[in-house]
Amino acid sequence: MSRGRLVVISAPSGVGKTTICKQLLAAHPNWRFSVSVTTRPPRFDETNGKDYTFISNEQFDKYIADSKFVEWELVHGHRYGTLRSVLEDVLDKGEALLLEVDVKGGVNIKRQFPDDTTAVFLDPPDLETLVQRLNDRGTESQAVIEKRLARIPEEQAYKKDYDYVVVNDNLERAVNAVEKIITEVK
Repeated sequence: MSRGRLVVISAPSGVGKTTICKQLLAAHPNWRFSVSVTTRPPRFDETNGKDYTFISNEQFDKYIADSKFVEWELVHGHRYGTLRSVLEDVLDKGEALLLEVDVKGGVNIKRQFPDDTTAVFLDPPDLETLVQRLNDRGTESQAVIEKRLARIPEEQAYKKDYDYVVVNDNLERAVNAVEKIITEVK
């Protein structure tokens, strides 16, 4: 059996990471999705254990102390982490795993699993489109949107550490581009 593949998908908020991952998983039911652990409260359309595993700050601290995370980050006031056990299980089983993670988390995963990771950075077509997408989402206050926008230059600085950059100017085209990357490297 061949070793599995970790596919990191990162982007600034609102670029379309979640939408692209959901479409890829619908088209490839044999691919798996890494469910991140977070201290953030769930949005109205999110399910615990499916979209994220929602835990308390105290439980997150225990996971850190027990070295359960391969990476974790503080993003927009909440912590997010990726469980090491999930990655090792997928690699051992020869499966493909999509990881929708923050840019720093993506770089950390790539550093720890350099031979097993393909990293894709999603870029917005332009800032105006990104602002519109964040506003249209309707899930955050204007203050939160401003925090997300302020973080974009920092996130863009990590683009150079990724194997591929895909501009999400057209959803179908972006999904097809990421799908091609995954199927060609797997």
